[in-house]
Amino acid sequence: MLLKEIKTIFHQELGDSYPKEEIDSFFYRCIEHYLKLERFVLAIQPGLTLTKSEEQPLFEALAQLKQEKPLQYILGKAHFMDLELLVNEHVLIPRPETEELVRWILEDLQDAPGLGPDAERSRSVISTSLKDRSLQILDIGTGSGCIAIALAKALPNAKVTAIDISEKALAVAQKNSVFNNVDVTFVKQDILDSQLAPELELQFDIIVSNPPYVRQLERSQMQKNVMDYEPHTALFVPDNDALIFYDAIAKFAQRHLKKKGSLYFEINQYLGAETKALLKAHDFSEIELRKDMFGNDRMLKAIRT
Repeated sequence: MLLKEIKTIFHQELGDSYPKEEIDSFFYRCIEHYLKLERFVLAIQPGLTLTKSEEQPLFEALAQLKQEKPLQYILGKAHFMDLELLVNEHVLIPRPETEELVRWILEDLQDAPGLGPDAERSRSVISTSLKDRSLQILDIGTGSGCIAIALAKALPNAKVTAIDISEKALAVAQKNSVFNNVDVTFVKQDILDSQLAPELELQFDIIVSNPPYVRQLERSQMQKNVMDYEPHTALFVPDNDALIFYDAIAKFAQRHLKKKGSLYFEINQYLGAETKALLKAHDFSEIELRKDMFGNDRMLKAIRT
């Protein structure tokens, strides 16, 4: 069958569920992944014909897309910042909003005392300064490892530790650290458990977390591709205790974050004021609430006093 005919079939089969541009993206990412073909191949070879064995993975992917399975799970890969990460049903798919959280941390480090923001300094000089920073960083609820690995990549002198309650998630994160050639210490730990692993009995410069924060009452707003395929333990919290993880992490940070150390959170967009108030109640200072690219309250930073 001609490749361009398969592209037409993708649009015919998926047109009722996805916009045209997204279907184009699905198709091109599939031919890149399965056939190692560049996106512009149809412009150069409009008559390109595939064998049955070459067609098969494309149609198998199409069948799964019709069931609204996320393409990242179909291909087993996702992109986060400049990283390629392995993903499966045991970890959440990394989101662009979480990239913003990581960039916030790196921007703050560039402006930290000893680095000094200077408009005349080149990007490469700032990058070199960042790479020289020696820090203790903890990522709580690491999932695929996206936050921890991105920070370890940007800060090779930092000691990055990442925890998760799920052994299967940690297995994915470990593979991703090897795949991206970074050294991260992964530890199985429930942050709600008062008994800590020895690796956590440290004083950290930075603690960051994207914990579960979706309330049960918000389930109806979730898309089918999330509800049916992404791990619910990484998403949902009880309606009557929606900030359970933020409270536990704030208490942990009071003991294990250095004085003047920074705590960063990704948060529920509807609970920005409540999360900010919780951190204030735990005696954190300089609390800053930021919106994401979509204009939603999505990130918080606080300093341990």
